[in-house]
Amino acid sequence: MKLTDISRQVATAFAAVGVSGLVLVGCNNSSAPEATKEPVTEGATETTETTATSDIDPEHSKIIIGTTEGDFADMVRNQVKGSLEAQGYEVELVTFTDYVRPNVALADGDLDINIFQHKPYLDTFKKENNLDLVEVFQVPTAPLGVYSGKKTKIDEAFKGMSVSAPNDPSNFARALVMMNELSWITLKDNIDPLTASKADIADNSKYDIKIVELEAAQLPRARDEVDFAIINGNYATDSGIKLTEALFQEPSFAYVNWSAVKTADKDKKWVKDVTNAYNSDAFKKYAHETFPGYKYPKIWGADHSAHTDTAAKAAPVEAAK
Repeated sequence: MKLTDISRQVATAFAAVGVSGLVLVGCNNSSAPEATKEPVTEGATETTETTATSDIDPEHSKIIIGTTEGDFADMVRNQVKGSLEAQGYEVELVTFTDYVRPNVALADGDLDINIFQHKPYLDTFKKENNLDLVEVFQVPTAPLGVYSGKKTKIDEAFKGMSVSAPNDPSNFARALVMMNELSWITLKDNIDPLTASKADIADNSKYDIKIVELEAAQLPRARDEVDFAIINGNYATDSGIKLTEALFQEPSFAYVNWSAVKTADKDKKWVKDVTNAYNSDAFKKYAHETFPGYKYPKIWGADHSAHTDTAAKAAPVEAAK
């Protein structure tokens, strides 16, 4: 299946579900440690008391933000939290090590807002679990990438090689699309690239790849056990892997992460204030300086490439069409 066909189908699928962006996320059903609650910044209460209360939502002065650990959490710690506290809010950050509990915690009222997922995952999760949640704004997102394992160059691909990939359905589909783009495998025609599975592989005879499915958080530390590793961008950066080390990155700008809130809260002032904090000039400056190579929110009005020179060279010629 050609890249142009997949790109066309991605666009069609997005249009059908009203999607303008995706994120780096899926499901993790394993047992995991309790969520980590970070203490409120010392002096935050005093700040709330001394700042003009007209600047905050009078009915919601404390905002609890949930993210997965890594860059999303750092965005809150290093920029957003201080911005909202300066406005007068009290802000608490809760971090998770899996993709299931953030939405459950949001629906249960343990969080006010979470930031970790793409819209198709949110849509699927809330439908399957009957949750009344909605996306609000996009955030800078590290792209999915192919990283070295035992092999250090894309052209070292060989018959019988092993490739690790995230085991959640949405990210596994993205991994298959990437392998198709690299001509490692061939996907069937007319498949839905958002839900591609092993059953959609038309031909794996070129390299006879052994696909090793792992939980997303395990992929970075299991690199030495496979020939190549397809790793979620947030887990790559969290483990100290630079995005510029990627041998290949997904070229699509569709997979940009979203925040989510309970539908009943979407028009409240505090939600608008959090949205403004993430779209402020100060946050944009921070993001550009701290997260080079990321894909940025569409509303920012710039088409920032996430490709490294190496990744661009690795992409098939057809990818530029």
